[in-house]
Amino acid sequence: MYQNPSSIVAQSNQSILDLRSDTVTQPTDEMRAAMAAAEVGDDVYGEDPTINILEEKAASMLGKEAGLFLPSSTMSNLAAMMAHTQRGDEIILGRGYHIFKYEGGGSSVLGSAFPYPLDVAADGGLEPRDIDAAIKPDDSHFPPSKVLSLENTHSGQAISLERINACLDLADKHNLAKHLDGARFFNATTKLNIEPKQLAMRFDTINLCLSKGLGAPVGAVLVGDNQAIAKARRWRKMLGGGMRQAGILAAAGIYALDHHVARLIDDQKRAGILANELVVLDKFKVTYQDNQTNMLFIEPAQDEVEPLRQHLAQRGINIGGGKYIRLVMHLDIDDDGLTRINDGFKSYYS
Repeated sequence: MYQNPSSIVAQSNQSILDLRSDTVTQPTDEMRAAMAAAEVGDDVYGEDPTINILEEKAASMLGKEAGLFLPSSTMSNLAAMMAHTQRGDEIILGRGYHIFKYEGGGSSVLGSAFPYPLDVAADGGLEPRDIDAAIKPDDSHFPPSKVLSLENTHSGQAISLERINACLDLADKHNLAKHLDGARFFNATTKLNIEPKQLAMRFDTINLCLSKGLGAPVGAVLVGDNQAIAKARRWRKMLGGGMRQAGILAAAGIYALDHHVARLIDDQKRAGILANELVVLDKFKVTYQDNQTNMLFIEPAQDEVEPLRQHLAQRGINIGGGKYIRLVMHLDIDDDGLTRINDGFKSYYS
């Protein structure tokens, strides 16, 4: 029977190395101190000074006019889609992208917009020719194409500016709104070695997740022009995302933006090292492409998945299950942790 690695590790006083996601990180002591010291007010009235600072900081970093703090990236993306569309409008996006696949169908169920999914290319981007073919003529038989929604990173892949711009050229040609689900936006800019404003400049709205990679416990910021953010703020209220003295949470986001962006390169280096070690082990398929950031994927034989999980759990290492197992590097995994992970895999297959 599967045991929770937390209970196993609790018996040995060994720290847990959780590879399932970069959302599992614990706030650092310094982040907790910033949260405890945060000045707060009522954000629904626009009176929480710490939230106001976070929104302004995120917008400024990406070269946008305004920002909006939301409880989650799911709500951030949904508010953006609702700001850009009316009932019956169409959103063009990737079939494997988070908004289409992992957000409960909110853009259609709650936003009444029609998602039109396209196949995702090997590099994580969309093919411009597919976008061009998907955009509908002005005909009552079809929903009006209104939004192109891209994603960067996708499955840990940083999509190049060339690919992104080729897609955005078509959005501009057909006068579509342009949204970026940049939940791991700074992983993308770090891998591509570009400034945040370079990736952000052509998008109307961008979702930034504070709890993926950046180490904050909760929250997202949607940035864009004043008009789009004003619409999204109204939708946030309707969706139940209007919070009161939430500056305590926003303080974690400010700390993350100030201190945890530059260190993302460490996660990416460790992901590359782990991928190379597992390739050399030569016991299962390892997927780690040239544009990968902080994650890789492995495919052990199905009859080995659960025994491998148990073996690693006994050593304080937590992995997911399924055919494709994602291994994610993050704030809570240092070089010693990486060594433990490598040793755990090697000891199972030795």
